[in-house]
Amino acid sequence: MTTNESSAARTAPLSGQIVRHGTGVNSNRAFPTEAHPQHLDPFVLFERFYIEPDQGFPMHPHRGFEIVSYMIEGGMDHEDSLGVTNTAREDEAIHITTGGGIRHSEFPADGAGCNGLQLWVNLPREEKEMDPDYSDAAAEELPTEEVDGATVTTVVGDGAPLSTHTPLEYLDAEVTESWRWAVPDDWTGFLYVVAGAGTVTVEGTGSADPIGEGEVLPVTDAEAVDVATDESLRAVAVSGRPHGEQIRQQGPFVL
Repeated sequence: MTTNESSAARTAPLSGQIVRHGTGVNSNRAFPTEAHPQHLDPFVLFERFYIEPDQGFPMHPHRGFEIVSYMIEGGMDHEDSLGVTNTAREDEAIHITTGGGIRHSEFPADGAGCNGLQLWVNLPREEKEMDPDYSDAAAEELPTEEVDGATVTTVVGDGAPLSTHTPLEYLDAEVTESWRWAVPDDWTGFLYVVAGAGTVTVEGTGSADPIGEGEVLPVTDAEAVDVATDESLRAVAVSGRPHGEQIRQQGPFVL
């Protein structure tokens, strides 16, 4: 049974799981967790991290995948073995191709805590040893549009300056009424609530499920999800083309 087949039946929202990293940083992990132990090809993991002023991630290695970090509050200082130093602030994004190997550190900026979202995307087998790379995008560089009942910012995808080796779309949606998220045919995706609450209806199910902050809806066999709220809801909706390869994660490496 493949990852997609084993998780295809999961169409209801799931609570994230609190993960405490060895450096003392806490995260709300969407997957893999005890409730959803599978990776979500092509995605290795997704979590919201919370870094206190006296915590952070000292220089450490990664290889075999791509990282997209998107800041929600505060600033995060990044430094890596390519010689890059940068501070990503609220609504700004960082993209790293770890490839054959890179080392980097992440600490809160300005003596204040920060929090954000981090996505790991698997690299296909033939690209595991490619050269590492880094890019970032300021908030004003990310395209934003008003659609019926929502304001949607594209972090990765059409019109955004960041691009990944795996075809994917990463949207940040501020929903005030309702919004339809379209998932391309044969792609895998998930919707994670950053703030607020509402309901989600997976196309073909006919039932609206409640969803709130810190919960995730994995999507592997639907073309659209309807998101609705009576007040407001902020969610990121991410979808990508699966590689159809086993994801083998060993700590900071994806083999």
